[in-house]
Amino acid sequence: MKLRPEMTSEALTRLKRARGQLNAVIEMMESGQDCREVLTQLAAVSKAIDRAGYKIIASGMRHCNAARERGDAPEMTEEELEKLFLALA
Repeated sequence: MKLRPEMTSEALTRLKRARGQLNAVIEMMESGQDCREVLTQLAAVSKAIDRAGYKIIASGMRHCNAARERGDAPEMTEEELEKLFLALA
């Protein structure tokens, strides 16, 4: 399934925010910050990336469900979407 802007805008926003957070984590590490602070920020980056992935999967599920409701064949099966979801878990 090709990603479309309407499917990815929220995920893209989260990823851009995560990119900024990751840059801050790298700077913290390079300047020798406290490990607790670094790990707290790294956990936030990880969560933001995970949430972006879940947003993409949710959009794909909605897209495929809408295709089924129209009587069209969805671009991905439920099993394929489930496999992608489990890859993030």
